[in-house]
Amino acid sequence: MSLNPSPSPESQSADQLVHIIDDDDALRDSLVWLLESTGLKVASYPSAEAFLEVWTPTLRGCLILDIRMPGMSGLELHEKLNSQHSTLPVIFITGHGDVPMAVTALKKGAFDFIEKPFHDQDMLNLIEQCLARDRSQHQHRRQGADALRHIEQLTPREREVLELIVAGRLNKQIADELGISIKTVEVHRARVMEKMEADSLAELVQSVLHAKGEVASN
Repeated sequence: MSLNPSPSPESQSADQLVHIIDDDDALRDSLVWLLESTGLKVASYPSAEAFLEVWTPTLRGCLILDIRMPGMSGLELHEKLNSQHSTLPVIFITGHGDVPMAVTALKKGAFDFIEKPFHDQDMLNLIEQCLARDRSQHQHRRQGADALRHIEQLTPREREVLELIVAGRLNKQIADELGISIKTVEVHRARVMEKMEADSLAELVQSVLHAKGEVASN
């Protein structure tokens, strides 16, 4: 089977790494060679504990994780990362007898699992999908952080107007609810749109939804 020799430029952004965690030196080295031969950036670790020494919430990319390892198992590492709100997509490497455990891991948020022995191209395809998900999640978080920053620039009154706009209130309804004139509502509305960098009501609503998602993720 021929491999895709050169991933497209957008397949891995500069700060994404494929993190390989496996106690099998030969398998780990083989995977490093495979991924680096296709242009992917890789970091490898002989144990879950070694990976945790470098893990931070801002780490980007994806994990290739052996389900059974001495010390902390892959499943235990996955659960620990979940408890720390990690968003790194995880591909479990499993033996045939580990499939039920892998299915359980999927229910807990793992991206997928792949059984040994696996085809190189199958692994590359999964990694590409994981990196795409990581980029999407990163973009969503960035949009949420931007939206939160814009909301922080609003005055208390502008925030009240924003909440009512997003709730679908018309200018007259907002004026009646806040006890201010329609003209004043129009002024506040214009300032809200400007500060939120929204060109339409739809963009404004999306921005607020992104902000709420960022708050929830924190």
